[in-house]
Amino acid sequence: MKLTENIFGISTPEEFNLAALELFRYQYESNDVYREFVDARRISHRSVARVEDIPFLPISFFKTRDVVCGNKPPQAVFRSSGTTGMVRSRHLVTDLALYRHSFIKGFTRLYGNPEEVQFLALTPTPEQAPDSSLVYMIQQLMDLSSSPENGFFLANHSGLHARLRQQRARGKKVIMIGLTYALLDFATNYPGDYVPVIVIETGGMKGKRKEITREELHGLLCPAFGVEQIHSEYGMTELLSQAWSMGDGRFSTPPWMKIMITDVNDPLTYVGTGKTGGISIIDLANRDSCSFIATEDLGRLHPDGQFEVLGRYDASDARGCSLMI
Repeated sequence: MKLTENIFGISTPEEFNLAALELFRYQYESNDVYREFVDARRISHRSVARVEDIPFLPISFFKTRDVVCGNKPPQAVFRSSGTTGMVRSRHLVTDLALYRHSFIKGFTRLYGNPEEVQFLALTPTPEQAPDSSLVYMIQQLMDLSSSPENGFFLANHSGLHARLRQQRARGKKVIMIGLTYALLDFATNYPGDYVPVIVIETGGMKGKRKEITREELHGLLCPAFGVEQIHSEYGMTELLSQAWSMGDGRFSTPPWMKIMITDVNDPLTYVGTGKTGGISIIDLANRDSCSFIATEDLGRLHPDGQFEVLGRYDASDARGCSLMI
C-alpha cells in the first residue's frame, strides 16, 4: 500500500483521490464490517472509480461492531464519551504510532512545534479517562512539550487560575484546551484578561445543558478570557485525525482528511458549497479501521475548503467529549 503509507506527504487533490481509492479497495477486502455494508448497498467495489462513488459507513456501526481491518490485535481501544445507559462507540486502534503521527502533524501545521507550547487541560486526566482518544492526544502533546507547567485542571480551577497568571507574567505561549462545560464553569468563576493564552474548546453542549450555538458559546468565552477568538477542535473517537478552527467556527482539515456534505434527504447526493447537509469524512490516517465515515453532524462547506459544524440530526444520540465531565 505505497500511497496510503505516504499519506502525510499528500499535497494535491489528485494524490488524495488516488490514495483514497487505493484505501477503499484495501478496506473493502480487509474490513468485514465495511465489506458487508458496501455489498448490502448493492455497490460493486469494482465500479468505484471516483472518490464520490465511495460509500460512507454510518458512524453508528462503531456502537455495535468492531470496525477493523484484519485480525491484528489492537494497541488501544478508544471509546466515545456517554451518559449512563448510552451505547458507546468503540474504535480498535492497531497502530498508535499512526495516530500520534496524525495528530502531531495536524497540530503542528497550525500551532507550531508542541515542544514550544505549554498545555493546560480542562479535561479528565489519563487515569480518569484511559479510553479517551482526546485525553490521549493531549497527554502525548504534553509529553512532547515536557514543560513542568503542563497539567490537567478539571478538578482544580483555582490552580489553573494561578497557573494562567503565572504564565501571563512570564510571557510564555500557552494553549488551554478544554471541555465546553469546564471552560464555561471556569469562565464564570475566574474571568480575567489571560492574553496571550489560546483557548480551544472541544465540543458542543451534547445534552448536559441547554443547547446554545457556537457563536453564543464563543460570545460568552471571549470576554471572560480577554481574547478575540476561541479556537475549536473537531474530532471523534472513530477517527484518527482532527480538524481545527482558529476562530469564527470555521474548521480546516489537514491534507490527508476531507469533508464532504451530503443532501439530508439523499445521502448519495452531494450538495455544493454554502448549503447545509450531512457531514461525511474521509480520514486517510484511519487506515486499519474505516476511512469513510458518515457522521450524524450537519454542516456546510465554504469555497475556500473550510467548513462549519451546524448541529446534529434530530434522531441522533448526544455525542461528544463534553459528556466526559
